[in-house]
Amino acid sequence: MTGDASGAQAPSTDAAAALLGALVAGGVRHLVLSPGSRSQALALVAAEFERQGIARLHVRIDERVAGFLALGIGRESGVPAALLCTSGTATANYLPAVLEAHHAGVPLLLLTADRPPELRGIGANQATRQPGLYTGFTRWEGDLPVPTEIDETGDGDQTVMLRRTAGEALAAARGETVRPAGPVHLNLPYRDPLAGALPRWLAAPVGAEPTDAAPPESSGALYQGGGGIGGSEGSGDGAEADAAAAVILEHGPRTVVVAGADAGPGAEALAHEAGWPLIAEIVSGARFGRHLVHGYRRLLADPSLGGRVERAVVFGHPTLSREVAALLSRDDVTVLAVRGPGEPLNLNGATTQVDGVSVAPGAADRAWLGAWMRASHAASVDLSPPAPDPDALSSAVPDERLPAIAAELAVLRAPVDRAALVDAVWRATWPHDRLMFGSSRLVRVADTVLGGKKVPVHANRGLAGIDGTVATAMGIALASQDAAERGAAGVTRVLLGDLAMLHDVGALLVPPAERAPRMQVIVGNDGGGTIFDDLEVAGVAGPAAMDRVLYTPHEVRLEAIANAYGWEYRRVATRSELDQALTSGGAARLLIEVPLSR
Repeated sequence: MTGDASGAQAPSTDAAAALLGALVAGGVRHLVLSPGSRSQALALVAAEFERQGIARLHVRIDERVAGFLALGIGRESGVPAALLCTSGTATANYLPAVLEAHHAGVPLLLLTADRPPELRGIGANQATRQPGLYTGFTRWEGDLPVPTEIDETGDGDQTVMLRRTAGEALAAARGETVRPAGPVHLNLPYRDPLAGALPRWLAAPVGAEPTDAAPPESSGALYQGGGGIGGSEGSGDGAEADAAAAVILEHGPRTVVVAGADAGPGAEALAHEAGWPLIAEIVSGARFGRHLVHGYRRLLADPSLGGRVERAVVFGHPTLSREVAALLSRDDVTVLAVRGPGEPLNLNGATTQVDGVSVAPGAADRAWLGAWMRASHAASVDLSPPAPDPDALSSAVPDERLPAIAAELAVLRAPVDRAALVDAVWRATWPHDRLMFGSSRLVRVADTVLGGKKVPVHANRGLAGIDGTVATAMGIALASQDAAERGAAGVTRVLLGDLAMLHDVGALLVPPAERAPRMQVIVGNDGGGTIFDDLEVAGVAGPAAMDRVLYTPHEVRLEAIANAYGWEYRRVATRSELDQALTSGGAARLLIEVPLSR
């Protein structure tokens, strides 16, 4: 039963059914809704699709949380989630997620209910200028006509138009008609009555399950960008797709491969085939392989290594180090940026954008690679705790046994510092898991000390803000665990600082009617924003000013927050406690607080 046969129909509900039905038929599987009056027709149709089991519905009170939840779903799956909200300030709260989706190339659909044109600009309640609100950050947008028809059969002119609009919106969001993938905005004005009976023709839309696109065929290995976000690729600011040819790279120039955020495994594959050093950020999804460079910041600053680079091939969006930015800004380095999901890279004003790269036959420069690998080995950091001495521990001689026991106890009781924290999280995460890094001091520590490991990594590095970190991770968890329904679903871990967590604390709220994601929020709590210790301001500002306007110290009790939102909570102070908390299983939603020194 799709509606109450005795109830009156309304054009708003018929239009909402046509639009959402076409989006679901086109592959959209997640609808993210924030309650409101003007959007009630959209809400009722979304609830019906949840009842039919053809879409996942996620209800969030805060539209900013909803926006980043949808962003996380798009990041993980490559398929846009649809955001549904009422008019007025609700629409503005989507803007941070829209900006991140634009700069990172994440598919996103925004359906904002609105007052009809006659109520705009005259002081009507909850009416503002919504058409064009996100202009400059969308791939496609439209202010749709006010629905006026009641469609008895499901094939009326209004329904046909909305289904066509849904198809165009999906194609633009996925990057099929514009490059790259990104946000699409449909503004939906409705007149009273704002809801009516669901149309009789509303039934489960028939649509194929979304699948990952197959890689293009070529005569040789072609390495492309975009592996970090659902396989989407391309660059630009919403302009129509322009063909930049793939290039064949000759051996010869001293070359490094640079992998920034969302680079994907193509960067490692190129470095491996060509015999070039791989400089891979921790958020790249390419931090593994035989040619991975450890301690790359110091090595790039070394005139005998970084100073001799002649060519750099870049995948993804590098943001974590000034040394990489300096390399890619040099006018004596040829920079080729492989098109990926985000906006184009051109720090030196002469970067060549390419759709993909392949390597010409020839011998690799073994001396060049060898110099980097020797320096990398010397720069690698071993964070493993010292191994126990079994002979001493089992010795009958007190002078041998007691010091060994004391050493073991010291390891177990050692407080967790930032390096130990990122190491523990990295070691606990495996290919079936997901790991999200917040834009906190911890991601830079991780980038400095962690070794290689092929695990799925996410981070909002399009604009590198702290907004929506928990919500994005929850979207990643929901999408990844949906995809693994018939297999073993992993854990999604988000590692972030205390301020980033407090900035997005509302994302912890999950309605009781919804399936809880398997998720761990790991908070390194140093009582404020100590990331500023590494910036220029630390050398010029006094302690009082630093505390007041930068560190922003707090005394928030995270345990009380966890209890309020229904999350299990653990406070850990030692490495052994941390390892146990990360790997013991149990609660679906766990907040782990790790106190850190200032």
